[in-house]
Amino acid sequence: MKIRFKTETVKSWAILLLMLISVSVANAQDKVSGVVKDDTGETMPGVSVTVKGSKSVGAVTDIDGNFTISVSRGAVLTFSFLGYNPQEVKATPGKQMIITMQEDNKTLNEVVVVGYQPVRQRDLTGAVSKADVKGLTSTPVSSFDQTLGGRLAGVNVSSNEGMPGGKMNMVIRGNNSLTQENSPLYVVDGFPVEDASVASSINPLDIQSVNVLKDASATAIYGARGANGVVIITTKSGQEGKPKVTYDGSYGWQKISNNIDMMNAYQFVELQNEMYPKEMQTKYLANYEGKQWTLDDYKNIAQYNWQDMIFQTAPIQNHSIGLTGGSKEVRYNASISYFDQDGIVINSNYNRLQGRMGSTYKKDKLKINLNVNYSRTNQDGASPSQQSYTGMNNLFYSVWGYRPVTQPGLPLTSLLENATDDDVNGTNDYRFNPYMDLNNAYNHTLNQYTQFNGYLEYEFMKGLKLKVSGGFTDSRYNNDNFNNSKTRYGSRLSNDKVNARVVHSSRATWLNENTLTYQTNIKKKHFFNTLLGFSLQNSDYDYYSFKTIHIPNESLGMAGMSQGTPTTTVSTKSSWSMISYFGRFNYNYYSKYYATFTMRADGSSKFRKGNRFGYFPSGSLAWNVAEENFMKPLRMYIDNAKIRLSWGLTGNNRVSEYASYGLMDVQKSWNGQVTLGSIPSGVYPLNGNQSNVGMVPTTVPNKDLKWETTEQWNLGFDLSFLQERIGLTVDLYRKNTRDLLLNSNLPLSSGFVSAMKNIGKVRNQGIELTINTTNIKTKKFEWTSNFNIAFNQNRVTELAEGQNALLTAAQFDQNFNQQSSYIAIKGKSMGTMYGYIYDGTYKLDDFDKSGNTYTLKANVPHFSGENNTQPGMPKYRDINGDGVVDSNDCTVIGNGLPTHTGGFTNNFAYAGFDLSIFFQWSYGNDILNANRLFFESSWNTSRDLNQFASYANRWTFENPTSDIPRAINSASNKVFSSRIIEDGSFLRLKTLTLGYTLPKAVVTRLHIDNLRVYFAAQNLFTITDYSGYDPEVSIRNNALTPGLDFSAYPRARHSASVCTSDSNLNKNGLRQKTEY
Repeated sequence: MKIRFKTETVKSWAILLLMLISVSVANAQDKVSGVVKDDTGETMPGVSVTVKGSKSVGAVTDIDGNFTISVSRGAVLTFSFLGYNPQEVKATPGKQMIITMQEDNKTLNEVVVVGYQPVRQRDLTGAVSKADVKGLTSTPVSSFDQTLGGRLAGVNVSSNEGMPGGKMNMVIRGNNSLTQENSPLYVVDGFPVEDASVASSINPLDIQSVNVLKDASATAIYGARGANGVVIITTKSGQEGKPKVTYDGSYGWQKISNNIDMMNAYQFVELQNEMYPKEMQTKYLANYEGKQWTLDDYKNIAQYNWQDMIFQTAPIQNHSIGLTGGSKEVRYNASISYFDQDGIVINSNYNRLQGRMGSTYKKDKLKINLNVNYSRTNQDGASPSQQSYTGMNNLFYSVWGYRPVTQPGLPLTSLLENATDDDVNGTNDYRFNPYMDLNNAYNHTLNQYTQFNGYLEYEFMKGLKLKVSGGFTDSRYNNDNFNNSKTRYGSRLSNDKVNARVVHSSRATWLNENTLTYQTNIKKKHFFNTLLGFSLQNSDYDYYSFKTIHIPNESLGMAGMSQGTPTTTVSTKSSWSMISYFGRFNYNYYSKYYATFTMRADGSSKFRKGNRFGYFPSGSLAWNVAEENFMKPLRMYIDNAKIRLSWGLTGNNRVSEYASYGLMDVQKSWNGQVTLGSIPSGVYPLNGNQSNVGMVPTTVPNKDLKWETTEQWNLGFDLSFLQERIGLTVDLYRKNTRDLLLNSNLPLSSGFVSAMKNIGKVRNQGIELTINTTNIKTKKFEWTSNFNIAFNQNRVTELAEGQNALLTAAQFDQNFNQQSSYIAIKGKSMGTMYGYIYDGTYKLDDFDKSGNTYTLKANVPHFSGENNTQPGMPKYRDINGDGVVDSNDCTVIGNGLPTHTGGFTNNFAYAGFDLSIFFQWSYGNDILNANRLFFESSWNTSRDLNQFASYANRWTFENPTSDIPRAINSASNKVFSSRIIEDGSFLRLKTLTLGYTLPKAVVTRLHIDNLRVYFAAQNLFTITDYSGYDPEVSIRNNALTPGLDFSAYPRARHSASVCTSDSNLNKNGLRQKTEY
C-alpha cells in the first residue's frame, strides 16, 4: 500500500514536470532575420512580414529590405507588398533568409500602353481603356475596329453602311469639331497615323493590345493631334523559345439581315390606276387579245422582287499563319494572312493580303527592334450611297423603284433583258436595270500600305534609357472605273456614253522620335518616372485623276481610254511637316499617392508665323484610398479604391495643308457658282476663249488661323472588390473645344464668298461606367461578365459673331440638296435634324365640301407652296400661328446623336468548351430616312415607280384616317419633316462564339501544342423600330449630318467555322503535317 502510493506520486510529479517542460518549449521564441528583394534583385523596404495564423506578431522591412522577427519554432512567415504576390515561407532561425517577391499578374498589374511608355493599370492617373483583344478577334473580320463598337465605354464605333472593306468611324467622347476631322489619332507600334483606314492594314490576329486614351492627362503627350483621343495599337513581338507555328482559319457565309417589303404586283397596279386612271385603261387594265384585264388578274401573277436579283448568300474566309521564336538575345516573329469577303450585293468583293515581320535583339544594355508590315487590299464594286449626290443615280433607287410586273403583251423577262424600261421617261427619271448595271460596271480599288519602323534603346545606367525611333509609311490608292453601254453611267441615256476614269493618290510619311527616360525610387516608397523627347515628322501627298468619254470600242475596257475624248483632269500636291518637344513627369508615393504632369509643344507648317506653335499642358492626381491605414479592416473586401482627377489642353490640326494661305488656281472656263466655300462669282476666260488660261485667287489668306483647342477635366474612380472578382470604373468628364475652324461668310464686295476662321465653341460632357465581374470560378467552370455604358451630352456654345444657328443641307439628291435638313443651334447639340413637324394628313373635316370640290377651311393653316390644298395631303404644324406654314415654321425634328451607348458581354468556360455572347446597343439617336421621300410618297409622279409596301396604306377616300400622304403631286411632299424621322435605337447580338479546345492528351498525339475549333457568328439579330435595312447607318457621316440614310449598302449577318492551332518546330520542321 505504501509502495503503491509512492509510485502514483512519482507518476504525478513526472507528468507535471513533462507539462512544464512542454509549456516552456512551446513558449520558446527564436529570432529570425533576412532580406526581401524584388525579381530584379533590388531590396524592398516596407514589405509586411507576419506570422501565419497570428494577428499580433509582425514586422516591416527597413530601408535596406532587412527584417527581424521573433517567432515560435516551425512558424510560417507571410510576406506581402502591394503589387506583388504574397509569399508563405517557413521560418529558418539562425539562417539569413532571402525572400524574392514576384509581381502580381492580376488585372491591377496588367500593363497598359500610354504615350511612349507602358504603365501598370494600378498606376494609371488618366482615363485609359484596354480592349479585350481576344474578344475583338473572336469573329473573323477584316479589321479589329469592326467589333470594337460597344466594348469600351465612351468609344463609339460605327460605319457609314455595310459594304465590305468600308471604313469604320470612331468617335471618343463626342464630336469636338463641327467641320474638321473627329476621328482619333492612331499610333501603331509607336508610329502616329491620322488616317483611320490604317486599321484595315493590320491583321487583327497580329495585335497584342489596343489601348484607348480618352482624357487630356493621357492624350496631351500627343499635343496637337490628341483632342479626339488616341488609339494605341501594339502588335505581337517574337517570343523566346523553340520556333512555334500558329494557324487560324475560317470559312463562313453571309446573308442580308432583312429585306424591305415592297408593293406586290396588285398593289403596284392599283397605285398606278389611282394616279393615272386614263392611261391605265390602255396599259395594265387594257383589253388584250380579247381579255379585259382587271386588278384581280395581278393578285397571283408572276412578278419580280428586284432585291432577290441583287442580293446573294456570300462566302467569307480568313487564313493566317504565324511564326515566332528565338533566344534570350534574338527573338523573331512573322505572319502572313489572307482575308476574302464577297459582298451580299452581287459583284462586290473585298480581299486583303497582308504580311508582317519583326525582330528584336537584346544584349546587355542594348536593345534593337525592327518591324515591317505590308498590306494589299482589293475592293470591287462601288458604294450605292457614296457614288452620286443625284439620288436617282444611286443603286437602290432602281432596286426599289423598278416595277415588279409588266402590262399584257410585254414579257416580264424584258425588264431583266433590257438596260432601261421603255415605259419610263429617261429625261427626268434615271432608273436603270440594277441587275444589268451590277453585272457590267467595273469599279476596282487597290490600296497598298507599307510601314517600316524600329528603334534603338540603350540603358546608360539603371533606370536611364535613351530610345531613338524611326519609321516610314507609304500609302497608295488606285481606282479604275469603266462604264460600258450596259451600265447606268455608260448607257445611251448618259451624257458621257462609254467612259473610263483612273484615280491615283499616295502619301509618304517619315518620322523620327527621340526619348530619354529615367526611372528611380527612394527606399521603395518614392517612385519617379521622367520622360523627355523631341520628334520630327513630314508627310507628302499627291493626287491625280483622268477621265475620257465617248469611248468607241468598249470591248477594250480600260485599255480603250486613249480612244475616248479627254475630259476631267485633276491633280494636286501638298506637304506638311511638324516638329515637337514633349516631356512627362510621374510621381508615386508608396502606390498610394500619384501625380503626373505633361507638356508638349507642336510646331506645324500648316499655320503661319505667330501661330505655328501650340502648347499643350496637362496634369493629374490620384489617391489610392485602399492603402490608407483606416481602410485596413476592409482590405479583405476592397482590393483597390482609387480616385483620379485630371486637366489638360489638347489640339486638333486636321486642316488642309494651306488653309492659312491665299491660294491661286488656273481657271479656263466660267465659274459663277456663289455658294459657301466656292470660287468667287464672275470668273471668265479672257475674251471668252476657252484656250486662254488665267490665274485667280481661290481662298482668302488668314495669317491668324490656329489650332482648334480642347480643354478637358476628368474625375475618375477605380474600385475592385473580393480579390478583383468585381471591378468598377467610373469617369465623369467635361470637354470644351474653342477656336473651331469654320467657313465664315464674307461680303460679296470682297470678291469672295467665305473664309476659314477660328470661330465657335463646342462642349461635350458625360459619364462612363464599366463593370467587370467574375461571377463563378471553379476548377471546371468559369463565368465572367463585362458591362459598359456611356452618356454624352453635346452642345454648341458659340458660333460666329452674331450667328445663332448654322444650317446644313445633306447631299443625296438634286431635288433636296438645296434644302436645309440639319442645324447646329447655340445651346443644342450638333447633328440636329431640321424641318417641319408633321401633323398627319389633311382630313375631310378640315374642308368645306361643295359637290366634289373641297375647300380648306379658313382657320386651318395651309402650306405656302401649295395653291390648292386637298384632303390627304401632308399637314404641317403652324408654329408661329400666322395661318401659313412656311420656312419660319421649321424647327428641330430629331437628333442623330445617341443619348447613351454600351455593350454587355458574358463569357463561359467549362471542360474545354467556351461560349462568348456580346450585345451592343445605341439608344436615343434618330435616323433621317430619306428613302421614304421617294418610296413612301408620290411627289415626283414618276410613272411605274414602285413603292414600299407601307404605301399601300396611304390616304384614300376609302382610307380617310391614314396619315400617309395620298398619291398626288404635291409640293408639300417634297420637304423634310418629322414624318421621315425614325428612332434609330437598337439592341444587337453583335457576336456569338462557341468553341472547344481539344484536351492536351489528344493534341499531343497529333504533335500539336494546341488545337481549338469554334463557331462564330456576327449580327445574328437586331431589335429596333427602324424600318430600313439597318439602324447603324449614316451615309454622310460627319458631325453636322449624322444619321442620314439613303440607298445605303445593307449590313450582313454572317457565321463561320474556325480552326486555330499552334505547333512547335524541331530540327526537321513540323513534327507532323496536320490538315483541317
